[in-house]
Amino acid sequence: MGKGQMAGIDADQCAQSGENPFVRVDRPEGEALATLILAHGAGAPMDSPFMQDMAARLVARGIAVVRFEFAYMAERRATGRKRPPNPQAQLLERWREVYTNVRQQTAGRLAIGGKSMGGRMASLLADELAADALICLGYPFYAAGKPEKPRVAHLAAIQTPTLIIQGERDALGDRDSVAAYDLAPAIRLEWLAAADHDLKPLKRSGLTHQQHLDAAADAIAAFLAEVNG
Repeated sequence: MGKGQMAGIDADQCAQSGENPFVRVDRPEGEALATLILAHGAGAPMDSPFMQDMAARLVARGIAVVRFEFAYMAERRATGRKRPPNPQAQLLERWREVYTNVRQQTAGRLAIGGKSMGGRMASLLADELAADALICLGYPFYAAGKPEKPRVAHLAAIQTPTLIIQGERDALGDRDSVAAYDLAPAIRLEWLAAADHDLKPLKRSGLTHQQHLDAAADAIAAFLAEVNG
């Protein structure tokens, strides 16, 4: 992927084209350490404050970031009407389309991942796609209020090098709950003190959201450098 271009779409721009709605590419100056396709969560678009902040931090650390939207979110952007996420099969197919497109035009390491739901969908495909790495920001180990129904079966056997950055008090997977799961050796967990699902810490912790986002970006850059090595 040349500087500022992917699939005919300029960097730092959004576009809509047929079956490939809303893609955004952000690249660092010079050669990228790696490229990360980063999918949004269930309730917020690819240019939400969290996604914008994380993309900017990763680019500053030499990582090219490709963001895209699932069909339901693209429709919400176009119509202004909220819609629930597409069925899982459609979300996965969208991931396959985006990955294939980016892989064809990207030299070097290509990682996949995302925020919450976007990261979970990526985790279901990481081995199939032979991605170089998987990055999950706030993995939804279970649905809100349903810890008795964990979404971890595939994580016991995943082979793709995986980094999960999780808040210690995440309502979709806190530290105590996750400690009981059988996770594959390929998975590395990075815990952020007193943080919630959006990686925001409690005020009384003395930590800030910005510090946690920086710590997350540092961990991702270090992990991708390790995989790249």
